Amino acid sequence: MSKPRAANGSVGLRRTRTLAEDLRIQIADEIVQGKLDPGASLDEHMLARRFGVSRTPVREAIRELAASGLVDAEPHRAAIVARPTPDRLKQMFDVMAELEALCAGLSSVNMTLVERREIQDMHASLGELVRRGEPVAYNEMNEVFHAFIYAGSHNEYLAEITLATRKRVSPFRRAQFRSLGRLSLSYQEHDRVVTAILRGDREAAASHMRAHILTVEDAYERYAETV
Repeated sequence: MSKPRAANGSVGLRRTRTLAEDLRIQIADEIVQGKLDPGASLDEHMLARRFGVSRTPVREAIRELAASGLVDAEPHRAAIVARPTPDRLKQMFDVMAELEALCAGLSSVNMTLVERREIQDMHASLGELVRRGEPVAYNEMNEVFHAFIYAGSHNEYLAEITLATRKRVSPFRRAQFRSLGRLSLSYQEHDRVVTAILRGDREAAASHMRAHILTVEDAYERYAETV
C-alpha cells in the first residue's frame, strides 16, 4: 500500500494532518469496515513496512486507536484489534451529544459577527460538497465545521474536552457517511444548527446539535449492520 499522505480541507480552512493521524484514520476505517477482525494482531514492524514509514508514527497511531477503544494495547505485547461494546459506544455518543450541544448553545450567544459570517461560509461550502457528491471532502470539512463551533463557544476548556471526545468517536462518525443519503441529511441537520446559532437561540442550537449527534450514532449503527 502506498504511504499515507496528509489531507487538506478546503481553501481558507486548510489543516494538515500528522502522519500518525493519517495512519490512525486508515487503520480505524479498516477496523470499522470489518477488514480487520477483532482479535487480529497489529504488529508495529509489519504496519511500518506496509505503509512505508518508521515505527514512531505507527506506535502513536496505535496509542490513539487504543484511546478510541478500537485497539487493546499492553506493554511489551502486540496490539490487538477490539471494538467498543454497543453499550460503551452508546455512552461515548451520549457524552459527545451533550458536549456538542453545550458548545452550540454557547456559540449562539458568544460568537462574534466575524465568526457568524465564517460559519455561514463553511455551511455554504459543505452544501456545495453535498451537491457534488464528495463524501471524503465533506467529512474533512465537517470536522473543521464542528471544531469551529467548539471554538465559537469561547470556552477553551470545553473546546478541549469536546475535541478529545470527538477524536475517540471519529472512526464511527466517519463510517456513517457510507450510509445512503446520509450526506444530504447531515447537511440538513447542520442547517438547523447554523440557523439557531445565527439567531442567537441558545436552546434551539443546543437541541438541534444534540439531535444531530444522536442521529449520527443511529446512522453508524445502521451502517455497522451491513459490514
